[in-house]
Amino acid sequence: MSDDHKSHHPGMTPIDDSALSRESWKIFQIMAEFVEGFERLARISPSVSIFGSARFKPDHPYYKLTEDIARALSDAGFSVVSGGGPGIMEAANKGAFAGKSPSVGLNIQLPHEQLGNPYQDIRLSFRHFFSRKVMFVKYAAAYVVMPGGFGTLDELAEILTLVQTGKTRRIPIILVHSPFWNGLLDWFRATLVAEKTISPEDMDLFQVLDQPQDVVNAIFNHYEHRGFEPSAEEREILLDL
Repeated sequence: MSDDHKSHHPGMTPIDDSALSRESWKIFQIMAEFVEGFERLARISPSVSIFGSARFKPDHPYYKLTEDIARALSDAGFSVVSGGGPGIMEAANKGAFAGKSPSVGLNIQLPHEQLGNPYQDIRLSFRHFFSRKVMFVKYAAAYVVMPGGFGTLDELAEILTLVQTGKTRRIPIILVHSPFWNGLLDWFRATLVAEKTISPEDMDLFQVLDQPQDVVNAIFNHYEHRGFEPSAEEREILLDL
């Protein structure tokens, strides 16, 4: 069957060359985001990615807790990476900005414009969520997940899936503030484990902590006998991200 015949098969839309051209140019935009991200973030190791809701104001206890965690991580030698916006993202950048190590913001362009916070030593702007998500993972020595909404849960599910399936190296995944997370974790055990959609040992992929210094200690404990640099095997895995 000829290509021309297939292109006119009932139910198949004829090719719009102008739309195809626009899609081709979008590929170059995506490539440019990856290249800039790789070039600018390759030197921030070791780093910790922090996630949480954009809705918490500076007077909220979660904001202060995040700021304290980020400051402790920065002073301990970790670059701190956040989404670059308000709320928990701002608190993470602010704490790191006041510390000894770089504060990094991975900003996303949204229809309702997300304004970048002013506490960023390194600022990157992304149009595409998926290229931004790769940057959160690729150079992270740990994930710190603060209270948040759907976006935060998306990032949590993403890193759990990548680690569970071996598509990225095993890193500390730390949920902060146990009262916020306990209900979700109870559901994991009572439903996901019980229905065998996850394995009981998958519950060991993360831990729940409450104090800033405990977060820092947990990350150092994980790397105590191996160092922060990925092994040769882990580098190969990270190349596929």
